Amino acid sequence: MDKNKTNEVIEVLNKIMEYELSGVVRYTHYALMITGRDRISLAQFFKDQASESLLHAQEAGEIVTGLEGHPSVKISIIEESNKHSTIDLLNESSNHEKEAVALYKLLLDIVKDESIYIEEYARGMIKAEEMHAIEVTKMLKDFAES
Repeated sequence: MDKNKTNEVIEVLNKIMEYELSGVVRYTHYALMITGRDRISLAQFFKDQASESLLHAQEAGEIVTGLEGHPSVKISIIEESNKHSTIDLLNESSNHEKEAVALYKLLLDIVKDESIYIEEYARGMIKAEEMHAIEVTKMLKDFAES
């Protein structure tokens, strides 16, 4: 990749890091706030999501440093809705996953035919985030109006 393309990739990877790190905070908050009959299973789900978000941020950072860039120390802005019902938290989670997919797709578009490694990384992350979105959609079916 040329220098300009590399800088563009680093910029997007840093946005991904910031977004994934915000996911750590977001999902930790959700795990703490969830109540009701499904609290135990959903709290664990959100804790697992927080751990996975941290791993995703670390993976993006490793690529940044591999490209001789400097990893961001910021996190994306997290909007606090102050809505903590199960359905609200799951809907917010679904939206978070969709936005993550968009970031990884942006990365994929930039590196297409430039770096097989980063292309495959982006495809794998898109797959993982889409799978999360599917799981959340399935969980939300309990709350669909009949």
